Amino acid sequence: MSRALTIGQVAKATGVAVKTIRYYEQIGALPSPPRSPAGYRQYDGAGVERLRFISRARSLGLPLQQLRFLTTALNGRLRTALRPRLQTLVQEQLAAVQHQIAELELLRQELERVSHRIRHAHRRRAGGACRCLDTDDPTPRQHHDLAQRA
Repeated sequence: MSRALTIGQVAKATGVAVKTIRYYEQIGALPSPPRSPAGYRQYDGAGVERLRFISRARSLGLPLQQLRFLTTALNGRLRTALRPRLQTLVQEQLAAVQHQIAELELLRQELERVSHRIRHAHRRRAGGACRCLDTDDPTPRQHHDLAQRA
């Protein structure tokens, strides 16, 4: 990329909204580019690549504040530190996603139990309170059997 691009051109090329680009500059994740005599931002290829890097990292869920510090390594002098720091961020995000998946699996199982209780609620005694959403409720058949014994 030999000629400078305006913020609108960069937004179009990267798919990142102009407002987001300005925000990234404001917090220091993107350095402020030089400006034309008319005051327009002028991005070079390195700025566009940095923005693509940030955009991709954000799509992976990497935290913006951590990326802000990490992208300073893209200035050149600390480039060797980029990969280990990026690896740490990716591993932390992977662990967080795995934890979320485990929590969602438990939620799925609980929703299946509740759904089963609701489907079989007609087998319960009429007039009793609906306990379909109770988490400590035994299975519907066991509940019915316990109620019959009482």
